[in-house]
Amino acid sequence: MNKEVDVYDYMNVIMKQLKKGVLITTKKDDELNTMTISWGKVGLEWNKLIFCSYIRPSRHTYEMLESGEFTINIPLEQSEDIKKIVAHCGSKSGRDTNKFEDLDLTLSEPMNIATPGIKQLPLTLECKVIYRQPQDKEAIFEDVKGGFYKNGNFHEMFYGEIVGAYIAE
Repeated sequence: MNKEVDVYDYMNVIMKQLKKGVLITTKKDDELNTMTISWGKVGLEWNKLIFCSYIRPSRHTYEMLESGEFTINIPLEQSEDIKKIVAHCGSKSGRDTNKFEDLDLTLSEPMNIATPGIKQLPLTLECKVIYRQPQDKEAIFEDVKGGFYKNGNFHEMFYGEIVGAYIAE
């Protein structure tokens, strides 16, 4: 059973945990994948509550986002288990391994989309992609390019309307 929550009540938790690493989970057909992200933002755009995630085209998650939806899975506290999950999901590709099996992750039943949450990271934002755009390479300042894009592989921004939020129980 999931406990529905108001995203605004958890903004501080979302931003603090994002800096440490949260998971973005995707489902395409019968395949699930999850990946660690530590870049993102929550805000209002087009009178909608949005979570914006930045994914490189080289990532398996990028391909999975063709489904048009994702969940953001956020821990409510840090522990050694959470650090292990975040580290593993940030260093392994879903092309090569099933991270859910590797880590014995427990899925939560989605409320508004087909993509589940992850009970170990119980604060879940359900998002439907409503806009996406590659970064403009020419508009990024050189010091940023040098620090994050030495080899190219620029991110694409995925704007997900938050259509549900819950604590997985």
